[in-house]
Amino acid sequence: MGADVVLLIVAAAVLGAIIGSFLGAALERLPEGRSVLTGRSACDSCGKALTPVELVPVLSWLVQRGVCRSCGAAIGWWQLGAEVGAALIAALAMALSVFPLAAMVLGWQLLLLALLDARHMWLPRPLTLLLAASGALFMTLWAMQGREPMILVEALIGGAFGFATLWLLGQGYERLRGREGLGGGDPPLLGAIGLWLGPLGVIHTLLVASLGGLAVAGVLHLRGRRIEADTALPLGTLLAAAAWPIFVWQGWF
Repeated sequence: MGADVVLLIVAAAVLGAIIGSFLGAALERLPEGRSVLTGRSACDSCGKALTPVELVPVLSWLVQRGVCRSCGAAIGWWQLGAEVGAALIAALAMALSVFPLAAMVLGWQLLLLALLDARHMWLPRPLTLLLAASGALFMTLWAMQGREPMILVEALIGGAFGFATLWLLGQGYERLRGREGLGGGDPPLLGAIGLWLGPLGVIHTLLVASLGGLAVAGVLHLRGRRIEADTALPLGTLLAAAAWPIFVWQGWF
């Protein structure tokens, strides 16, 4: 690996950490109905505006040991997780993906949705629509560049297939068991993922997410938590975590 490639990977990681800082703020503000595009960055506990030094991704959290310098309130692991996760996505996209920029855009969106679902069991519809729109745009540009309209057709089929699969499963479960088995945001999320990955990618995503769910259930069981039929797991998080590496992997075939 040449020095220029290493430099690109490092630069991508730095950019990813900056994006991750924004994602961490969105993770805090969106559930409270606050805007993530306006207003100065400030401590959520005391309201003190953050200095430029306090806004340095990852390093500021580590130096401050995860607490506000003014009031001592915990910043939380979620912020650090968003920054590190976004940096890793950017670095891996630059190192491994055939479509590095697209992989970054997809990965950052999936990361925010995964964190929101894991923390709040919530998949905001506007973010899912943005994921779908960016997927349709990427596939349209790819089809135009290669003059292969079937790429876009396959993406649209993937979107419809992803949504319909989970929607039908949810409807069938509700009729059989008399209660909801899926959140309302899961079918649109898989539909949006299908626009990026196509129908085969939807199948792969479901398989990997199912294995991930079994692994999570196994870990919870080992930690002494009883797993019941109505135990809720963040399916959106599992789908998002499965979809991104599949997109990167598909680019090589």
